[in-house]
Order: sequence, then C-alpha cells, then structure tokens
Amino acid sequence: MVRVDEERKRAYREAYAAWHEQLEALHRVFLDGEPMDPPKLKGLLNRESRAKARYDEARRRLLGLMEEVLDPFAESAQDHGSGGPGEAS
Repeated sequence: MVRVDEERKRAYREAYAAWHEQLEALHRVFLDGEPMDPPKLKGLLNRESRAKARYDEARRRLLGLMEEVLDPFAESAQDHGSGGPGEAS
C-alpha cells in the first residue's frame, strides 16, 4: 500500500477540483458554444492555465517527483548575463 502525506492528498484534491471547475467552464465555451465576451474569455483562459499549473504542482508533489517546483517561465542565468553581446567574457 502506498502511503501519502495527508497534506499532499488534500492539496492534490483541492487543486484537481479547482482545475476541473475551470476546465468545465472552458469546455462550455469551446465545446458547447456558450457565448463569452473576449475579455471574459481571456480571464477564463488565464484562470484555467493557473489552475492547471497548481494541479500539476500538487500532482508532482503527491507522486514525489519533485519537492520544489521549478517555474518554466523563469529566466535562468544562462539565458542572460554571461557572454552576451557587449559583455566581457
């Protein structure tokens, strides 16, 4: 039997439920044709994206795949700062 920390289970369940709620709203618009003004659609897309990211993080923690979640959009030191044009190497 797999033992999982209660806090991780709770966080996973909450993140899954929150993402599922946003995904259902997105499906109503894209799959069922529910009308939505562009600004509201943008907000919905942003909420779904953030909810999915929180779910992915909670899932990785639940499965023990990584303790710290890395931000895929964070800039690394390799991307900026050393050896670029106009900089001494």
